[in-house]
Amino acid sequence: MFARSTSLRPVAYAFGIHRAHPTRSRKFTSSAIQTLTDGFLDLAIALPYPPSLPPYSTTIIIITAVSRLIFTVPFSVWAKNRQWKAENVVMPELQQGMPELHNRVIADMKKDGYRGELEDARKERNKRLKLLADARKKELFVRHGCTPIPTMLIPPLTQLPLFVGFSMVLNRASQPPTVLDSESFLTLTSLSHSDPTLTLPIVVGLITLANVETTRWFVSAAATQRQAKVDEWTAARRAKGEMVLEPGKIVQSSLRFLSVARILIAAVVPGSIQVYWAASAAFGLVQSWILDWWHFRRSRSHTQSLSREDDANSRPSSTRRSI
Repeated sequence: MFARSTSLRPVAYAFGIHRAHPTRSRKFTSSAIQTLTDGFLDLAIALPYPPSLPPYSTTIIIITAVSRLIFTVPFSVWAKNRQWKAENVVMPELQQGMPELHNRVIADMKKDGYRGELEDARKERNKRLKLLADARKKELFVRHGCTPIPTMLIPPLTQLPLFVGFSMVLNRASQPPTVLDSESFLTLTSLSHSDPTLTLPIVVGLITLANVETTRWFVSAAATQRQAKVDEWTAARRAKGEMVLEPGKIVQSSLRFLSVARILIAAVVPGSIQVYWAASAAFGLVQSWILDWWHFRRSRSHTQSLSREDDANSRPSSTRRSI
């Protein structure tokens, strides 16, 4: 019997039929998570908290705030700077160059000997003008260092490893037997069990939804005007029966769905992770408010300075006319 099993081993390995062994990467990941988990538990005990504060929950909140200040806020400020340049440098420069692009399109159509009905000519002109404007906008984005894709993707991508990693650490720390079982916090009877009242999961979802809906509080007047023009253009195209995709609204709808999904996911994770997700969402909401307010004030001061320069440039000419 043993001889038969031994004789079959080479055949099994020849066909790749062998038992899977844990890879080194899995062992390294598991060891790293366990090391971080032990460090988190030791840190919670070592910090000199007042007796009224639960040590593990307080440590979760402190680690959330400190880690986001160090690892995510700088990238968010960087992205906000790029967004400001896109709105206050690139878009005005593009608008100033639109008459030149329009004249170029008309000249190209005359050079090509275009002939057609007035409505067809307008469609062809708008089509060519849009291509030139898109190319010009991409060129300006590259020149001023504010291309939109890195601006949108880098901040969430820098948050993801931290978010997933600390969630895995807290999940490991919540596995029985654990000292987190003896600590309660707010509506949690234990940090190792989910909130029986679903209060924290609902708070996580509501804060995430608030972060989506309050982005319009600090929108500048120029951005509001541009959005109004885009809405008029979209409505006109839809009135003609054309299908128009609006990426901004698609993203907002997806984030609203994510807010509901986070409630369902948070309802089944341990209480320690719920505390972390709620603290991270609250930090993100406050961070968004502060950065949006800073962006709004900066855009408004920039607009006011430009208007003052225009007034100063127009006064000498008006004085010369009166003389």
